[in-house]
Amino acid sequence: MIIDVHAHWGPWFFTMDVAEANLATMDRYGIDRAIVSATEAVIYDAPSGNRALAAYLETQDRLLGYVTVNPRRLREAEQDLAAYLPGGRFVGVKIHTDYTGSPVGSDRLREALTLVAATGRPALVHTWGSSVLTLAEVCLDVPGLRVIAGHMGADGFRHAIEAAHACDRLYLEPCWSHAPAGRIAEVVAAVDAAQLLFGTDATLIDPSSAFGAVAAAELTGETAERVAWRNAATLFGIPFSG
Repeated sequence: MIIDVHAHWGPWFFTMDVAEANLATMDRYGIDRAIVSATEAVIYDAPSGNRALAAYLETQDRLLGYVTVNPRRLREAEQDLAAYLPGGRFVGVKIHTDYTGSPVGSDRLREALTLVAATGRPALVHTWGSSVLTLAEVCLDVPGLRVIAGHMGADGFRHAIEAAHACDRLYLEPCWSHAPAGRIAEVVAAVDAAQLLFGTDATLIDPSSAFGAVAAAELTGETAERVAWRNAATLFGIPFSG
């Protein structure tokens, strides 16, 4: 079983042919479930994108959703969290720090994550470089908050190791458009296996990149199972057997 915790639904600004690509992509790579945010919500307008994704999720059962939150529009964020999280189709919250101009250390992001913590749902937050260390600090400061460091800091993956050691409520997700040799193996060797997840950044990036990087780490046994799906199922409350 494979659960992709970092995926997207809807067309991107540079191409218009991926709106319905999710299920075909999942089938190609053997991904059983994917948790998606609406590209419209991430890049342009959070309420409109969330609304469109909510309607789409009603039409199939392999995708689950992130409610996308713009920290600069917290009133709308509160309304969307209240509207979509109780229904069961949305299982977490997505915040992109760059597109919203809300750095990890900003007051706006801290306020948004405080709202998320009150829902009891995890948040996937875009991290790059050393920002993952700041995310760990915020997570420690906000009671009950659980956060996923999207891209696990990308080129700052060694910072991600330090961040995971600092806060056991911070999870690492590896997708990145680059695949430096040994990156995944180094993180897995240094971090509690319970804090590791699998993500691809589909449909922005072909899943082959993430699959290849993880395969190169040669994970086995319980660690491989935790990364592939078990940690995600536990974190997001996704039913599973076994």
